[in-house]
Amino acid sequence: MSIGTSNTNPSMSRRNFVGAVALPALFAPQAHAAVAQITIGITLDTRPDWYPMENFVLSMQEAGSVGYHWVETFWPYVTPWEKNPQALKDLLAKLNLKLETISNGRRFDIGTEGNFWDPGVRESNIEDHMQIVRFIHGFNCDHFKINCGARPAHTPENTPTIYKEMSRGLNELGKRVSDLGMKFGIHAHTGSIFETQQDVDSLLELTDPRYVHFIVDTGHVTMAGMDPVELTRTYSSRIIEYHLKDTAPQYRGGYKGPDGKRGVVPRSGGGRGAGRGASMTAADYAKNRMFFELGNGGVDFPGILAILNERGWKGWMTVELDSTGSNAKESCTVSKKYIETVLKLKV
Repeated sequence: MSIGTSNTNPSMSRRNFVGAVALPALFAPQAHAAVAQITIGITLDTRPDWYPMENFVLSMQEAGSVGYHWVETFWPYVTPWEKNPQALKDLLAKLNLKLETISNGRRFDIGTEGNFWDPGVRESNIEDHMQIVRFIHGFNCDHFKINCGARPAHTPENTPTIYKEMSRGLNELGKRVSDLGMKFGIHAHTGSIFETQQDVDSLLELTDPRYVHFIVDTGHVTMAGMDPVELTRTYSSRIIEYHLKDTAPQYRGGYKGPDGKRGVVPRSGGGRGAGRGASMTAADYAKNRMFFELGNGGVDFPGILAILNERGWKGWMTVELDSTGSNAKESCTVSKKYIETVLKLKV
């Protein structure tokens, strides 16, 4: 007897009828486990053939031609459009691109940008950052990411007082960003005041989770001795973005070499906001790499993704690489292929 006609058969009992109607539920597909909602972006003005100011539009064109749709950049690169943001919107639209966010990104060793530990410059520093926030708010960006500047010259390590003062500034900036409906995140970066496991644990404990979030750069945290998988497991509720770069296979789980020997590319002044040397050539960078295209083996990206999927995480993964053994376009193509074929994520 077919289930489809059972309710018209007078010989079927009520118990049998209810069981028959309920039977399809036994074969209904089970609810799927939570899956992360990840949007892929790319940082534009990186790699030697992209970062000179005159090549900024080239970086947009090439990233778009490879198939990226969301782009991140640094404030110095968009200041030509500060008074005319519509022109930048039109350019992005022409290239089928959208703006993910804009970072501060000036050099760590000059000025006060990123200095949240000195009360004397805190308010002016916050207002400088809010200038960027107001600009990206007009592009409907959902988050603001910053680097945190250099360690104080008078001390090689952070102190409880420095952490406390930094947290005050970061909380205030985060509150103002939140008031505009966006999230605010701090990026862990080698050579900065926010670099080590102690820095991460201390500042995330002292800052308000409502206002201050975490940007995990998989390359920088690895070379600072941390495991990005463990950071994900511990802080996924605070993480809003990953910067994706790989490292040498032997550093999987965290850098294990001697201090001061991380293969940092030498600086020679000039260059883009983070301080790359204008006199450095592509060959120089290729010989001094500590970061690589995705799939090199130093970062367990599938391990990170597995945790994010388990927890139904929502946020950004942004391809960012400071050096390449070839050229910028080929480099970002390699990472895109890894994201699509290994991680099975849509770019």
